[in-house]
Amino acid sequence: MTILEKIAARTKLRVDECKKKFSSDELRQLAFSLPRGNFLFEAALKKSDLAFICECKKASPSKGLIAENFPHVEIAKAYEAAGADAISVLTEPEFFLGDDKFLAEISAQVSIPCLRKDFVVDEYMIHQAKILGAEAVLLICSILDDEQLKKFLMTCDELGLSALVEAHDEIEIKRALDCGARIIGVNNRNLKDFSVDMDNAKKLRALVPREKIFVSESGVKNPDDIKKIRRLGADAVLVGEVLMRAVDKKSKLDELRGHS
Repeated sequence: MTILEKIAARTKLRVDECKKKFSSDELRQLAFSLPRGNFLFEAALKKSDLAFICECKKASPSKGLIAENFPHVEIAKAYEAAGADAISVLTEPEFFLGDDKFLAEISAQVSIPCLRKDFVVDEYMIHQAKILGAEAVLLICSILDDEQLKKFLMTCDELGLSALVEAHDEIEIKRALDCGARIIGVNNRNLKDFSVDMDNAKKLRALVPREKIFVSESGVKNPDDIKKIRRLGADAVLVGEVLMRAVDKKSKLDELRGHS
């Protein structure tokens, strides 16, 4: 079993436990009782320059503990002040040490849109994301079949949430497009073994129509990586550890952008 399969299996168990406390019907009713979203995450990524999605992440299977002291709200506010266009918040608790409260507290304290970064395996998690204040969710092709992907995209549309649909190869790009994805992210990190190939996004960029929003995810270490991502014609980049570990988030983000 790959790491991704293990995480997906544990996530299903997590959702089952949540359903014992709050049923699917109750959660759905609560989610749809809230004002419909305006797809603010998509709007934030549609700009003339490369948009930056900055990640709040305490730990990961590949990097281990990234931030022992994890003042998540303070980090998110620093990203916003530095000029981030959106914030990705990890909520997966076992492998990434995330927590739903991180998303709820961050989304309440910043004005830029938040992405719930988790391993969505059930519609229940999309309803949770809406209630927690997210403007977008991550949908990973590798752990979803086409029926699930189409259903989850429809649920996001009904709630006014954006969906970042993550693909890793040519087949998944085609699946994402066929299912109606408007935002496609190519993860440069292979979630089966967590190796990084910064050319993965470059290889797959040509397969995504220009009217779609294209996001390069993971692996950014320096300004040269950002230059490559700009050259391939990405609309946005998701940046994680290099910003999380930076003491001065604004200086680091300016450096990556090439503004320093």
